[in-house]
Amino acid sequence: MTAAPSIDLSPYLASVRSQELLPWTGEVVELVGLLIASRGPAVAVGDFCEVLTSAGRRIRTQVIGFRDGHVLSMPLEEIDGIQLHDRIIARREDAQVAVGPDLVGRVLDGFGKPLDRLSPIRPAGSYRLYQAPGSPLDREHIVNPIATGIRAIDTLIPVGTGQRMGIFGGSGVGKSTLLGAMARHNSADITVIALIGERNREVRAFLEHELGAEGRSRSVVVCSTSDRPAPLRVRACFVALAIAEYFRDQGANVLLIMDSVTRLAMAQREIGLAAGEPPSQKGYTPSVFNLLPRILERAGNFQKGSITGFFTVLVEGDDFNEPVCDAVRSILDGHIILSRRLAAGGHYPAIDVMNSVSRLGPQLSSPEHMAAGRKLREAMATYEESKDLIELGAYNPGTNPALDAAVRMQPEIAAFLRQDTQVDAPFPDALARMKAIAERL
Repeated sequence: MTAAPSIDLSPYLASVRSQELLPWTGEVVELVGLLIASRGPAVAVGDFCEVLTSAGRRIRTQVIGFRDGHVLSMPLEEIDGIQLHDRIIARREDAQVAVGPDLVGRVLDGFGKPLDRLSPIRPAGSYRLYQAPGSPLDREHIVNPIATGIRAIDTLIPVGTGQRMGIFGGSGVGKSTLLGAMARHNSADITVIALIGERNREVRAFLEHELGAEGRSRSVVVCSTSDRPAPLRVRACFVALAIAEYFRDQGANVLLIMDSVTRLAMAQREIGLAAGEPPSQKGYTPSVFNLLPRILERAGNFQKGSITGFFTVLVEGDDFNEPVCDAVRSILDGHIILSRRLAAGGHYPAIDVMNSVSRLGPQLSSPEHMAAGRKLREAMATYEESKDLIELGAYNPGTNPALDAAVRMQPEIAAFLRQDTQVDAPFPDALARMKAIAERL
């Protein structure tokens, strides 16, 4: 008796497994403000949907929660035309962004689509937006410094490849100018810039004047301006992270610049309040403080490549202890403080070296580098302690040798810390200049 021929059912099983057995459509049952409640579809928090209006518009939304058996979502674009009982369909493929070498030199929106009206982008693949930061054991030690082209940072607040730094400052102290200079002069392979919640006017000014053609040629810019819906502003941040991770996985050392974390937190606060979360300090909801580490921890030094992060924090009312400042400072590997007093005196970049710190500075610097930096800091501290006496004319030269040296060298130290941000300051030259000043203290 011959055996029956075997039949390979694996293609059919794979086809069955790939089918979606849950309903992908639902209907709008309520719209209050910017919060859409719908009966269905079967989705998870963070998934994307699309409302099909009776006028034929397709309005993309993002799921933010559930209440009383209804799906709660917020629009990613204008909601004009949505009516009761309009269909809403799930769009799970939207939780990713197209990536590839063609992104370099381009300006993208929060969907990852070009804003610059140049040639179409040919994607080399796609990356998920919402990836976990990864295991701490997958991270490499940070041992190599990255040059930013800013003397005060590279010599006195050294930053390593894969380090995460915060730039804290109030409005009008030169954050955008400093970021543009870093984007032009840094030693990374590629720069990814996320502009979150900025004014429309400021975006163009940053691209043309601060970043310039030199910076744009080696950067990817993702922007979602202040007039965009809150979920789109948050999504733009994840688009920038996914693009940075793509280039990192290609073996590149990436510099990620995000401006600003404060406006990102405000967007998430808007989402949380709409979903019914309880407000805490300054109205920030628990989801804000859950979101921050998920974003900040995705930068780091990995086996294939690295993402060095500079995250700006807009300090409200110059209160450096407000909730977002505190939360961000506790997660990052250091912070750079921008001083309104220095900016008012025309000292740019307005970096308050005495109150800025890089937690990895000692392991990134040679003993000679550390010794010279320590001497400069000591001289600056000595001068600041006696500044009132000096200005009142009560200082008597010859009574304190350390103070005498600090007073004598103060103009040279101030000149060293000032910099025309249009001009690169190569690290070897900056270090040699700092050592020369330190030898005379």
